[in-house]
Amino acid sequence: MASTETSTRLNKDPGSEGDGDLAGLDALETAGGGGGTGRPGAREVLVRKVLPPLISVVLVLAVWQILVWAKVTDSYKLPSPGAVWGELSDAWTRGKLLGYIWTSVSRGLFGFLLALVIGTPLGLLVSRVRFVRAAIGPILSGLQSLPSVAWVPPAVLWLGLNSPMMYAVILLGAVPSIANGLVSGVDQVPPLYLRAGRTLGATGLRGTWHIVLPAALPGYLAGLKQGWAFSWRSLMAAEIIASSPDLGIGLGQLLENGRTNSSMSMVFLAIFLILIVGIAIDLLIFSPLERRVLRTRGLLVRS
Repeated sequence: MASTETSTRLNKDPGSEGDGDLAGLDALETAGGGGGTGRPGAREVLVRKVLPPLISVVLVLAVWQILVWAKVTDSYKLPSPGAVWGELSDAWTRGKLLGYIWTSVSRGLFGFLLALVIGTPLGLLVSRVRFVRAAIGPILSGLQSLPSVAWVPPAVLWLGLNSPMMYAVILLGAVPSIANGLVSGVDQVPPLYLRAGRTLGATGLRGTWHIVLPAALPGYLAGLKQGWAFSWRSLMAAEIIASSPDLGIGLGQLLENGRTNSSMSMVFLAIFLILIVGIAIDLLIFSPLERRVLRTRGLLVRS
């Protein structure tokens, strides 16, 4: 009798009331995570990912405009959203807006790539060689905590007001973050992976390429994100402090020009452009990479 009841429960229709309690891998499959087969629809993407930031932007603009209407401070201290939009339109009309953005973005990306080329082998060396780690590890941690703006005066004295000075400041700000991120990722690799790799003949550079780097990828990616943040902030500091006609006008220099001309609308425009570029780089480059890494490791249920 008991076996008959058990058999009846197991053979219920999938759509019946008792089948809603799924657990483990069945629940992940139902939620859309099994192998990435359950892609969210356009409406779900709109509601979950596009609508919330848009609402946040609208609320910020509304509060900002209310503060302007309430005259909480003088207009030259707090420009209206319309005044900032007028500054944006004027820069676009004069054909200079994209030039401001491209000057800073091209420098930032190129400096970040240089930091990537230097920081990656440095991080591997520190993480794999004990003597190097004992000698350089504390220095990298100290450099990472040092404000990047501190490197601008010596870089100007060493290299002058030119592009190499900008890249030197970016490297000094970003390389320690990338190297420390990779060191942290390597430290979190399970020793079993390394022993299994040695058993299969993956030693030396082969073991580093096929075992260490793939296993350390999440921590390395976190270091890359932090390295980009340091690159961007270092560049802005350099552009604000060091100005020269030969360097062109980037977003940092635009911010400094607004301060010099007592134009708060220009200052706000530069701040918003710096913020938008930082968000765009994260959304277009680092967030897709992070989702792909998590998905390949079975850590992301829904895309």
